Amino acid sequence: MSRHTLSVLVENKPGVLTRVAGLFARRSFNIHSLAVGPTEHEEISRITVVVDVDQLPLEQVTKQLNKLINVLKIVELEDAASVQRELLLVKVRAEGATRTQVLEVVDLFRAHVVDVVPDTVTIEATGGPAKLQALLAALEPFGVREIVQSGTVAIGRGSRSITDRALERVSRSA
Repeated sequence: MSRHTLSVLVENKPGVLTRVAGLFARRSFNIHSLAVGPTEHEEISRITVVVDVDQLPLEQVTKQLNKLINVLKIVELEDAASVQRELLLVKVRAEGATRTQVLEVVDLFRAHVVDVVPDTVTIEATGGPAKLQALLAALEPFGVREIVQSGTVAIGRGSRSITDRALERVSRSA
C-alpha cells in the first residue's frame, strides 16, 4: 500500500462530506488525514483526503466519487507536484532551566511559541509530516503534555487552478 493525497472539489452543501467519507468507509479504506475548507469561490469547498491504498482500488473509489452528484473534480496530488502542509500545536513542559532549551528547539524548527505559562509553553509549527515528527522527537525529552495535529492540506504547484472548471460546472447546474 502507498499513501495518496486527493484534492476533491465539492459543492458547498450539507451532507457532502458525509457521503465522500462514507464512500471510503464502505470500501474499508483507512483515511489517514481529512481536511475540509472553503475555496476562493463560496459555492465550492475542498476536501483533502490522504489515504493508504493500492493504485487499483484508488482508481475504483475515484470513479465512484465522480458519480456523486455534488463532487465536481478529483485530482491526485503527487508529492513532487504539490505543496503539502500540516499544522501542529504541542504543549511542552518548560520550567526554569529547560525553557531556554525548549525555545532553542522551537527556533531550530522555525516554529512559534503561541502561549506561555510558568511551567509550560504551547508551540505552533507547520510543515510536512517528517518535519513535524522530528520536532516532536526533539521536544519529547522535555515532556510533551498534549498534541493537536491537523490533517494535510495541499495545493498543486504552478499557476494552474483546479477550481476554474469546477466553478463552470456549478454555474451550469444552478
